[in-house]
Amino acid sequence: MSVREEFDEWASSGRDRGMEERHWHTAKPALARMPIEPGDTVLDLGCGSGYAGRALRDTKDAGVIYGLDGSPEMAHNAAGYTDDPQVGFLVGDFDSLPFQDDSIDHIWSMEAFYYAADPHRTLEEIARILRPGGTFYCAVNYYEENVHSHEWQEFISIEMTRWDRRQYREAFHDAGLFVAEQDNIPDRETTIPPEAAFPTDEWENRETMVERYREFGTLLTVGVAP
Repeated sequence: MSVREEFDEWASSGRDRGMEERHWHTAKPALARMPIEPGDTVLDLGCGSGYAGRALRDTKDAGVIYGLDGSPEMAHNAAGYTDDPQVGFLVGDFDSLPFQDDSIDHIWSMEAFYYAADPHRTLEEIARILRPGGTFYCAVNYYEENVHSHEWQEFISIEMTRWDRRQYREAFHDAGLFVAEQDNIPDRETTIPPEAAFPTDEWENRETMVERYREFGTLLTVGVAP
């Protein structure tokens, strides 16, 4: 199954809203870090329901927001969740971004980058379209150090790229992006039950759940275009 087919199915079944609810816990503090100034042009790469772009318009007074997704149904749904004329959605390929060189101020991607068919090519495209000094905020929960994410590949037909922290840094550098920061953003909003409630349907003990959400959380790598 292709990325388009997989996520068209997700969008049709309403799972785009569920993704938004799960991602927001760590997306919110990461989005707050972005150095967006009023009027800046922002690309939300793998936008899903478009929640990140809407948030940046509300909190950062960003200018034009482009939400790009490989799924026509995702992009269609996202367009229906806003009437803001400064926010638009399009269907596109991560390996050939439909933007001119040096045309985007900042790029955001949450839980989408690892679906790229050729992640190195995607980073080259990101470096190409970013203006000098522009940033790429790449947030992922599926990464090597997060052992609790490794089983996710079993539940999705698309081949996903599972890099570790070092591989992200090296790939950014190879594409011509400076790595300004890389750290883990903990999920402090997911409720973790008391010890007496374990084991649960998903967790053997409380320690592993604490590790997953409070320690591993989301890996954020920030690249800057020279």
